[in-house]
Amino acid sequence: MSGATSWSHVDSPALLLALALAWDATLGEVPGRVHPVVWLGALVTWLRKRLHRTDVDPVGQLIAGLVLVVISLGLALGALTLARAGAASLAGPWGQRAVELYVLQASFAARALLEAGERMRVALAAGGAAAGRAELMHLCSRSPEGLDASALSGAALESLAENASDSVTAPLFWFALGGLEALVAYRVLNTLDAMVGYRGRYEHFGKVAARLDDLLNLVPARLTAGLLLIAGALQGRDWRRGVRVLRADGRRTASPNAGWPMAAAAGVLGVRLVKAESYVLGAGLPAPAPRDLRRGLSLVRLTMALTAALALAMVLTLARVRAVLG
Repeated sequence: MSGATSWSHVDSPALLLALALAWDATLGEVPGRVHPVVWLGALVTWLRKRLHRTDVDPVGQLIAGLVLVVISLGLALGALTLARAGAASLAGPWGQRAVELYVLQASFAARALLEAGERMRVALAAGGAAAGRAELMHLCSRSPEGLDASALSGAALESLAENASDSVTAPLFWFALGGLEALVAYRVLNTLDAMVGYRGRYEHFGKVAARLDDLLNLVPARLTAGLLLIAGALQGRDWRRGVRVLRADGRRTASPNAGWPMAAAAGVLGVRLVKAESYVLGAGLPAPAPRDLRRGLSLVRLTMALTAALALAMVLTLARVRAVLG
């Protein structure tokens, strides 16, 4: 077999994705000191300090936020281009693919999310609410103060469902649809949204990033909700109740996207998910208990497996379409 022919089998987005999925499943994420998303967070922190000012009007803050988005995207995509070119010059095509694999694997976090959920389950089972409060910060930004075991279980289930979309479905969807550049752009905007896209101090400064992140998550959030229903059906759960809760409550959250996977999970699991003074998903269902976390983790794990299979199918199908079109 010639070198060109053998390389054609390696120069494949589907193979790259399969290797990244295997890496995440077996090894998990790389250490923070060499993690591209951690580096991105440090860059955003540095830019935020220099661009955000509270002594300017909302329009000025919006413009500064737009500049933050443009610079962050430009630097991240430029770094990807330089890293690919540098690796290719040093080690040829294999070096370039190694860089791409590294970036791709670091851009989604299936195993890390499941591990955080399992730590919460164990903490609640072994140490009750006090232990659970210490673990909540690894799953979501909600304050754990005053939350009992039921509220902590609900917050963990919400985070598992929402992050199944943000941290797994969306990155894989954008990679499948637009390659590594689309994936990196999504990860940049999602990180910006997490760091500046909320009400309060950064409300106007982070609005551009927040709206772009909402746009990029429109399809993945609804796709995740559908996959949660399918996973529930495969596990013999009440997927029809999931559909009913999704239709009734999927739009009750302030975010146009977060409510979709959370409502689907609430219905499939048969629990009521509540954020005080914000929303109730699955009104009339029982409050969650720590034992529900085991069922929630199982549901999300299967949903992630379905997501991975769908992403691989998308990559293969789009590659075939492009080959046919020439």
